[in-house]
Amino acid sequence: MLLPKKTKFRKVRIGKNEGVATRGHYVAFGDYGLQSLENERITSRQIESARQAMTRYIKRGGKIWIRIFPHTPVTRKPLGLKMGGGKGQPEFFVAKVKSGTVLFEMKGVTEEIAREAMRLASHKLPVKTRFVKKEEF
Repeated sequence: MLLPKKTKFRKVRIGKNEGVATRGHYVAFGDYGLQSLENERITSRQIESARQAMTRYIKRGGKIWIRIFPHTPVTRKPLGLKMGGGKGQPEFFVAKVKSGTVLFEMKGVTEEIAREAMRLASHKLPVKTRFVKKEEF
């Protein structure tokens, strides 16, 4: 699972996740990508699950890039606890994803294989996605 080695603050406020991505919204490394169409928090477990689904399908062929990283800690309080008593302990990490962000990229496989691998990965994610190709310049 992806985790930050060190964070400046142990707990963060929830904040907002609105608008369209202005960075990380194009295919930079590979030939094909999986682009988010919604704003959502994606956990490190979901990212890892999607990565495994893609890797298993392409069977050691091609290369995969993960373009998002879970930096933000999410806190939870134990079940059955009364109100008050401060903020809970960090439980897991999430990546805040805006619509238009490229989540994964792939290179070294045919378009049909890449499309199917990305489709399998998209089922593991909480966002609607679309398959994108690198624009030829």
